[in-house]
Amino acid sequence: MNLFLIIYGKILHKLNFLEITLFLSLCRIKYYYLFIESYYEVYMKILLTGATGYIGKRLLPILVENGHEVICIVRDKSRFSVPINSTLISVIEFDFLSDSINTDLIPKDIDVAYYLMHSMSASIENFINLESKTALNFRKLIETTHAKQIIYLSGIVNNDKLSKHLKSRKNVEDILAESSVALTTLRAGIIVGSGSASFEIIRDLVEKLPLMITPKWLHSKCQPIAIRDVISFLTSVIDRKDTFNKSFDIGGPEVLTYKEMLLQYAEVRKLKRLIITVPVMSPRISSYWLYFISSTTFKLALNLVDSLKIDVICNDNSLAELLNIKPISYKKAVEYAFDKIEQNSIVSSWKDALITSSDLSKVSQFINIPEFGCFIDAQSVKINSDPEIALERIWGIGGKNGWYYANFLWAI
Repeated sequence: MNLFLIIYGKILHKLNFLEITLFLSLCRIKYYYLFIESYYEVYMKILLTGATGYIGKRLLPILVENGHEVICIVRDKSRFSVPINSTLISVIEFDFLSDSINTDLIPKDIDVAYYLMHSMSASIENFINLESKTALNFRKLIETTHAKQIIYLSGIVNNDKLSKHLKSRKNVEDILAESSVALTTLRAGIIVGSGSASFEIIRDLVEKLPLMITPKWLHSKCQPIAIRDVISFLTSVIDRKDTFNKSFDIGGPEVLTYKEMLLQYAEVRKLKRLIITVPVMSPRISSYWLYFISSTTFKLALNLVDSLKIDVICNDNSLAELLNIKPISYKKAVEYAFDKIEQNSIVSSWKDALITSSDLSKVSQFINIPEFGCFIDAQSVKINSDPEIALERIWGIGGKNGWYYANFLWAI
């Protein structure tokens, strides 16, 4: 019966009440009242902020696939390339950092709104003020609609000593909680998936460095969660009244140190890596270390390092069981991430929200993956000598004959 409802629901979700009743009566469908009930409960008009970001771009096609009408809010339409062609998607240009907001730009018949905005990459010192202003303007906007629920993806804030980033996330939650619209907060730590900032930093470090001299915060603990599980939680709490005005920690099944995450990544990639931690790296030096080794920006690196110094572990809660979600392991999440990368099917990257040119909006499609921990640079040159003699000389490189440069390094 459930499958039956879904199939007909896809046909009927754009019709009004009378049209649905007439259609089902003509088709002599016995349980037509179930279809009507399903229509009004399942298909909703959803406001999606952060649509150009890593989470938003992955959430959008799932919402549309589930039959929801989605209104994407972006600061600049020219930077947003709609990932799928659907009549259920509309795009509105709106700046939540503006001193004056025009609430008339947003439809009033919104059912659910996602809050997926942050300013971590935009500023080092001022992002707390930026995020507060964004949240206040969003709250003012959403209260002019008929929305029943705000769904906010935040960070885990169970430690007494929070970083600036996590303090800001908690502050945003407090601002949204003061709204007349019910708030559902999902708090996540490290998100593992192709294109995520955390995954790309881990990937850069492990792929590039056989030996790592690292700061002591690599002993901090976290509870990483796969991006597919984050999306499952975000979509499963829609209109769940038992999640209204509540916050939930979401994480994977394992508690790991950042060092263990790097080493487990290396295991998945079949790489041998040695990690030595030292207590002398200041947060700024650690940030430069991430900046020069990985593809992250310095602003993001500095804000991330500030957060990595503390443990981010979930409190026990029953949300996964309530929603029938079974989060996958960290290693499995890494394997899935590489499946996506190798198939050139990266839906979104953490850099997408930073890209200012629409021509670069799909830059992640052109990423080449290093095999066995290194990139292969193939060059060719035409030679005029006997091929066998040339090949013999090539095989003679190294050993007693030596290398072209730094023989002592090849001996290590």
